[in-house]
Amino acid sequence: MTKVDTAWLRMDSPSNLMMIVGVWTLRPRIRHADLCERVQERLLKYARFRQRVVEDTAGATWVEDAKFDIQRHVLLEKLPRHSKGEEQFALQERVGELAMQPLDRRHPLWQFHLVEDYDGGSALIVRIHHCIADGIALISVTMSLVDGGAPPPERARKASAAGAQDWIADTLIKPFTDMSVKALGAAGEGAVRSLGLLRDPQKGIDGSLDLAKLAYQVVSDAAALALMPDDSKTRLKGKPGMTKRVAWCDPIPLDEVRAVGKALNCSINDVLLSCVAGAIGQYLKSLGDDISGQEIRAMIPVNLRPLDQAYKLGNRFGLVPLVLPIGMENPIERVYEVRRRMDALKGSTQPLLAFGMLAIAGLLIKPAQEAMLNLFGKKTTAVMTNVPGPREKLKFLGSTLEQSMFWVPQSGDIGLGVSILSYGGGVQFGVITDTVLCPKPQAIIDEFEPEFARLSLVTLMLPWGE
Repeated sequence: MTKVDTAWLRMDSPSNLMMIVGVWTLRPRIRHADLCERVQERLLKYARFRQRVVEDTAGATWVEDAKFDIQRHVLLEKLPRHSKGEEQFALQERVGELAMQPLDRRHPLWQFHLVEDYDGGSALIVRIHHCIADGIALISVTMSLVDGGAPPPERARKASAAGAQDWIADTLIKPFTDMSVKALGAAGEGAVRSLGLLRDPQKGIDGSLDLAKLAYQVVSDAAALALMPDDSKTRLKGKPGMTKRVAWCDPIPLDEVRAVGKALNCSINDVLLSCVAGAIGQYLKSLGDDISGQEIRAMIPVNLRPLDQAYKLGNRFGLVPLVLPIGMENPIERVYEVRRRMDALKGSTQPLLAFGMLAIAGLLIKPAQEAMLNLFGKKTTAVMTNVPGPREKLKFLGSTLEQSMFWVPQSGDIGLGVSILSYGGGVQFGVITDTVLCPKPQAIIDEFEPEFARLSLVTLMLPWGE
């Protein structure tokens, strides 16, 4: 197991399990037997889903599970009795429960939970430990499971390619252990060149000027990470408990989001992140909190791998901090402020430095690892993902995949996760929260659509041509 994946394996805590949790809703219903057959036919072609983890003092190793049983991993679920119209609430309750139910480490670290009869169709809850793969890689897995999907590409493992991630850790990341200017000085020119090549393998670095610019960027970004102040103290920040709740909203038409972004000369991402900031601000305001001038920091995953390599699984992403202006009332001012902050992050080496921290953490014993990773927990209120999915709705076992939602785990004491997923012509927001910090995540979700409606309305009222 690579050092980065080992870090994710060891990051489980009583408050936050390192699982990616997802939900599919399908119509018409599917059968458990058919699901088992599809999983055996497609998913098990990826070795990681047949393997268990063995840990020792040197780290962790993937080994084939001699006692693998498909019935242990593809389970039938029955939701509690509920009145008509409350099926979604019952499903959300069950997803929250499963988000805090550890996977059995004696076997492969994943499970599918099928609710055969759900709201005129079926619901599928997916749980996969983060040490197996990151979100981008799991989208590749998803594409191989759906009707017409293909298994992972057949490939010969070249000896020269083996251990590539460890090469990155040895030659590039270790010099940045201290996350300081001193570390850069110890690393020297070779490490900076490696960092530049990793950022843009096709371009490389030409001349001493480009090298100097990159070196300066690395120093600045490392200092920014190390000196980042603790996050704002809101009711969403604190010591989490051991219970989770999830919530999601109906999709917003993607064409409407695109139209607002075009009118404001902003990206779709800027518009959506602005709505996240507004919804969280309105939620806190509804509880009587003074949010004027308030900001919170969210960690956003950044992909560090070529998309055509996603089928190889594992974790190849970094993290970049985005400060959300939750206290900015005017939706136009807020979206432009989000755009400004997102533009400032472009070209940053912070995702690579964060990846380096995770690689180093994988080398350490658990107490030392926890001390290093607490940096993110103290300085962050939320983990937020924004993933573009297929524009057309997919088919799975002959049924239509109507809705798809997922949540990445929150590490340390982080108690809020926000997911944005575009799929089938719509955009959905999902929230997962610790119940000590936010007992009713639906109250945040209920603010998303009104925030987008406000932004749309104000956009229509702006002078034409300006």
